[in-house]
Amino acid sequence: QVQLVESGGGLVQAGGSLRLSCAASGITFSNNAIGWYRQGPRTQRELVARINRSGITVYADSVKGRFTIPRDDAKNTMDLQMSSLQPEDAAVYYCNSRSCSGREYWGQGTQVAVSS
Repeated sequence: QVQLVESGGGLVQAGGSLRLSCAASGITFSNNAIGWYRQGPRTQRELVARINRSGITVYADSVKGRFTIPRDDAKNTMDLQMSSLQPEDAAVYYCNSRSCSGREYWGQGTQVAVSS
């Protein structure tokens, strides 16, 4: 059974930092494209950052220079390091994994709130 479990969400002041973590079981992150998505209260789910299977990292324009997506293949985890957070970054953040065959898995989501 595949499980992606996010942790690390919470409330942070604008300008602050937060680190999310995603732990996988049942799949191997290094064999898949992995990434973080988010969905705000009035927005559709959108890509935040993704590492494709060749190791290339892609960031949404809105988070470039502020977010990074470190991964630890030995632990089969992926983090989202967020800095200079703004109210518009508030959302539920989801961990995602997609295999080369297109099989996709999602975590349950973790809430990030940013106070101004």
